[in-house]
Amino acid sequence: MTRLALFDLDNTLVDRDEAFRRWAEEFANDHGLDAEAVERLVALDEHGYLPRETLFAHIQEDFGIDGPAEDLWDAYRRRMPHLARCPQEVRDGLTRLRTAGWRVAIVTNGHADNQLGKIRSTGLDEVVDAWAVSGAEGVRKPERGLFEIAATRAGASLDTGGWVIGDHPVMDMAGGRAIGFATIWIDRGTWAGQEPAPDHTVTDVTEAIRILLSGVTRL
Repeated sequence: MTRLALFDLDNTLVDRDEAFRRWAEEFANDHGLDAEAVERLVALDEHGYLPRETLFAHIQEDFGIDGPAEDLWDAYRRRMPHLARCPQEVRDGLTRLRTAGWRVAIVTNGHADNQLGKIRSTGLDEVVDAWAVSGAEGVRKPERGLFEIAATRAGASLDTGGWVIGDHPVMDMAGGRAIGFATIWIDRGTWAGQEPAPDHTVTDVTEAIRILLSGVTRL
């Protein structure tokens, strides 16, 4: 039976929040803003879940930035992929999974240029079998369709089961359960009061990879 692992991207394989903070620091420096502005930008971001059009409209208004908010959004999407980081130990872990016979894919919501840019700039494109990005496919997690696209591209099928690994209680954990997969939650302390009921809970994706490599079954 094919062993299939479907990984979220942001705040799972890459530290998206840290990348956003780096972007906020650059933005503040470029526009002559202070450290308090950086914290305001981070708060506005809501871990990436505030719609970007709304975010940049707020930024333009709050900080008096000239020009269309759409221009800020476009510049952000061009820059963010270069600020994302994926630790070598994560890439090594994904390589070990594939060597052990796993099919590995990334399933992520977001605009295609931004998310594909992160996958490629971090080298993740070289250590996974496939990916599915909502902005390119017209379907979003937690809907089954995006998971299905990723599985098919990885040469597997959702019908044979597998694992979903991610940080979001709804998009990843509820989405994974809805397709009949076991789940591993990356608990980053972000979703207090919204804790899901995963098969396993870890604080870092490398721990999740070790669980998969150990051959453990779902609880």
